[in-house]
Amino acid sequence: MSGSGSQGPGSDRPRGGDSPDLSASIRRDQLEAVRRSVQHAMPVNALLGVTGALVAAHAGLGRAGLAWFAMSSAVNLARFGLCRAPCLGLAAPEGARPGQARAAAQAIDRHLRLATLAAFLSGLVWSLVALLCDGYTAPQALFYLVVTCGITAGAVTHGMAYAAIPASFITPPLLTVAVCLAWTGGFDRTCLALTVLLYLAALLRSAVETERGFRRTSRLKNEATALARARQEAHEAASALADEMRRRATHDGLTGLMNRAGFAQAAEARILRPGPAPCLILLDLDGFKSVNDVYGHSTGDRVLIEVAQRLRRTLPPEALAARFGGDEFAVLYDPSAEVPPADLAANLVAVVVEPFESFDAGRLGVSLGLCHAHGPSLTQMLSCADEALYAAKAAGRNRFRIFDESLRGRLEMRRDSERDLSHGLAETGLSVWFQPIFSDGGRRIAGLEALVRWNHPTHGWIPPGEIVAAAARSGLTESLLRFILEQVCGLMQGLRAGGLRDVRVAMNVSPREMAQIPVDEIVLERLRALGLPSSLIEIEITEETALDIEAVQDKLLALSRAGICVALDDFGIGYSSLASLRQLRAGRVKIDRSLVTGLSASDDKRGLVQAVLGLGRTLGLEVVAEGVETAEDLAMLRALGCPFMQGYHLGRPVPAEQALRLALASRTDAA
Repeated sequence: MSGSGSQGPGSDRPRGGDSPDLSASIRRDQLEAVRRSVQHAMPVNALLGVTGALVAAHAGLGRAGLAWFAMSSAVNLARFGLCRAPCLGLAAPEGARPGQARAAAQAIDRHLRLATLAAFLSGLVWSLVALLCDGYTAPQALFYLVVTCGITAGAVTHGMAYAAIPASFITPPLLTVAVCLAWTGGFDRTCLALTVLLYLAALLRSAVETERGFRRTSRLKNEATALARARQEAHEAASALADEMRRRATHDGLTGLMNRAGFAQAAEARILRPGPAPCLILLDLDGFKSVNDVYGHSTGDRVLIEVAQRLRRTLPPEALAARFGGDEFAVLYDPSAEVPPADLAANLVAVVVEPFESFDAGRLGVSLGLCHAHGPSLTQMLSCADEALYAAKAAGRNRFRIFDESLRGRLEMRRDSERDLSHGLAETGLSVWFQPIFSDGGRRIAGLEALVRWNHPTHGWIPPGEIVAAAARSGLTESLLRFILEQVCGLMQGLRAGGLRDVRVAMNVSPREMAQIPVDEIVLERLRALGLPSSLIEIEITEETALDIEAVQDKLLALSRAGICVALDDFGIGYSSLASLRQLRAGRVKIDRSLVTGLSASDDKRGLVQAVLGLGRTLGLEVVAEGVETAEDLAMLRALGCPFMQGYHLGRPVPAEQALRLALASRTDAA
């Protein structure tokens, strides 16, 4: 037998409707089937060759038979070797690059052409059988005719994959048989020759049909395989996309650390796990805004990436690290004897403050807040760590603070004040006290400053700054402002009723209030409703307001044009400049208490106070010295010619009724 089949020259090109990849897969299946069938056919071919040589020897043609067998064996060995030879097309993996796929397809076509040529050579050898039986006229002709017909039929039967190979093998010997029979002549032999030709045609047609069937089967198989592979790839792609979406949902895109949501999920599971109490650390970069403003956001992004890398290198392997957003990071880990919380916090400070390539050393720092406790939820731990972080930042950069009982009391006060502020405003739990501002060397009350007070039922007196902060956190900033304004207007009415029409009442407005709510409209509308002159109220703002002059300038201008005096509090320690004094429409400056306390014993402070007094005289500004706590400081201010003074040595804050009595008494005594 010979092997497999082909369909001719046109079979090297993809069939109509077949994609190049599908056509290449079919050709690959054809080559594999050809190699298998040829290897299986070679032993039968060799045995028939031996039999043919023995019959020739028995007929006295031993040499001719041996020569024919030698040629047959040589061709068979060549065909067998070709089937065993490596082929790039069979070794190429699925999904190879286009260049590799083309090279693989070319190798397959080349092997099929060589296999076809080898089959043709084998067929030529079998056509020489005619020489061993005298052109099929010798007595042994019947044997050779039967063998030739059998081996050609077997070649077609087993060569289903590629029709060209069995066609190339069977055509030479069967044509030789037909020609020899026809050449010999005679009715029987001529009919037999025609029968052989008909047999050849039937075999060729069978070879073509079987190849078509093989290709259809191969196409269905490869299409099913491709569909299964596509489904697998689609499943893997969908799984990879889902994994990526889950990763993006739980990780920060810039640093690769977990984000707030991912950290919360992992940290909650860690906190509920039995074992030692975990430690939560919140980190906030100091000076990062300056880096962004001076060097640009791209540099800021590189800094955040570098900080994340430094955290990874410093933290224990099992620690959870996250970027909460902006320049805030979080860490949760299980402390051990080798890495206690305080040591880890100190290490984190040290690695973050190491110099960066993009800017000068010392520009960036970090503050840390730690909560080391067992039992509370993540939300509670975050609140405690945030309180510790707030305390660390208040103490200066590159510091850390561990949450303790003192901070717990402050946190509870902040929570309760935020929760109870609305009730305090509605039920008059809050009050406004007034501290006198003196003129004439501290002898006469020239004004009163409104100071909000709250005696909380649990925490006692709440600091004014915390009241303002609680109002901001709970959305009650405007309500608090209106409450204070109502008390100020009530005192103004009392002063007017008592004949004191030149005593101004001052109220503090925070930068947040000034920027976020229409302070000018609220104040002027209330004054008009009560028929009070705008000249008797004063709005005090802090120097911090100068940081965002554009946001408040129009409001201050409206207040100033209406005749309301604007006073700049805490002057001398912050951001003010001569330009900002003009832009803020300030008519009065209040020297900060840090420059007044101990004035009599400090030449530097005396020089600064004297400079502010000179500036006030030059610019036509009223100057008030805050924080007069001793008789010595009072005497020094009198000697320097300070026109207005305020402090505990002169008068403490008192409720509105008492402040009114003091003001009236001050004028009576002065008269």
